[in-house]
Amino acid sequence: MPARRHPDPATLAADVFDRRDFLTRVSAVAGLAGLGLAARGAAAATEGPSGTISMNTDGTYPVVPLTKETLGIAVMQTRVRPVDAKNPEPGRRENLDHMLELIDNVQNYGPTKDLLLFHEFPITGFRFEWDRADVLRAAIELPGPESETLARKAKQYGCYIVFGSYVRDDKDWPNHILSITTILSPDGQVVAKHWKARNIMGVFTAGRTPIELMTSTIYNCLDRYTEMYGADAVIPVTRTPWGNFCTSSVQREPELFRAMTLKGGELFLRTATGGFTPADIQACAMYNGVYTAICNNAISPGNRGIWENAGGGGSAVYDPRGEIMAKAESGAEQEVDATIPIGAYRARHRLPEISWPMYAPVYARYVNNYPPSMFTKNLPPTLADAAKLLRDPKNRNWK
Repeated sequence: MPARRHPDPATLAADVFDRRDFLTRVSAVAGLAGLGLAARGAAAATEGPSGTISMNTDGTYPVVPLTKETLGIAVMQTRVRPVDAKNPEPGRRENLDHMLELIDNVQNYGPTKDLLLFHEFPITGFRFEWDRADVLRAAIELPGPESETLARKAKQYGCYIVFGSYVRDDKDWPNHILSITTILSPDGQVVAKHWKARNIMGVFTAGRTPIELMTSTIYNCLDRYTEMYGADAVIPVTRTPWGNFCTSSVQREPELFRAMTLKGGELFLRTATGGFTPADIQACAMYNGVYTAICNNAISPGNRGIWENAGGGGSAVYDPRGEIMAKAESGAEQEVDATIPIGAYRARHRLPEISWPMYAPVYARYVNNYPPSMFTKNLPPTLADAAKLLRDPKNRNWK
């Protein structure tokens, strides 16, 4: 794969190691988490040889040669509407039809967009009261009717479409709840399925009852995931002819985004549902020198048990200096448009200079409160059961 060489390249410390060594290191440095599963082919490339990390050590990074100098992006700030988990098909169809209508609107009025970014749950929505069985009924399959319908739209308009969803995988991950951000290419193919890297832990309650998310992430399934897909898939960068894309629904995890940057991430496509911290998104762009878009849900009337404007709005695009390029004018449904000069950016972009020998001993010594791979064998049926598992002193490293 070609590499972009920059003037006066800096030498970065990066190891190539086998899977066993990788698991040892990543267990100690637990913040560097994420997963990408990419389709093989000319449209995009993500993984290197099994057991290796697709990084260069001369200040360059792997790329696919660009076929477009500028990239028009539309952040699709749309409603979130939970389906009926007992009878999910009508709700999924209604939500999908709404997405299709908005895609047509964006592409038929104003300049054509090259990339459309939807939020975390535009098809299924979510409810905190859902148990595991509810979420699995609500979840889509990949590939499935919803992704295939959206892929036809991507091909119709010659654009990338990026969206999040609850996903079930009965073949490889039976009974697991997966939160995946999918990238559909302009030729109508699924080129990447990026798993959520990790969940926020230790912060949620329902009334006075502690709860935790039940999603199976790369971090809480780290051992089996790495064995199945290799070390390189843990930090995903999808390299396309229109730039190196990274996606994530994780908030406040700077180590993850720095690792993506070191692997050559250029455009970060971040999603949220129910709110986010703007400073986190701005810092991601500024500290890493990358373009960063955030798509949150819009004001969402008709949801039982929450205010319709709870956590909605704020979608935006930031440039590599952390400056706002475009921002939602309100919490209503809308597109947030920006033009990314990807060709000029790549010509001048350099990887961050990191004094890693100073920091490596500290990271090697650090032990995360919640060990990895806790969901490999344990799948709690409810949010409350997840809290009991994760917050049990026997399952934590900190006092």
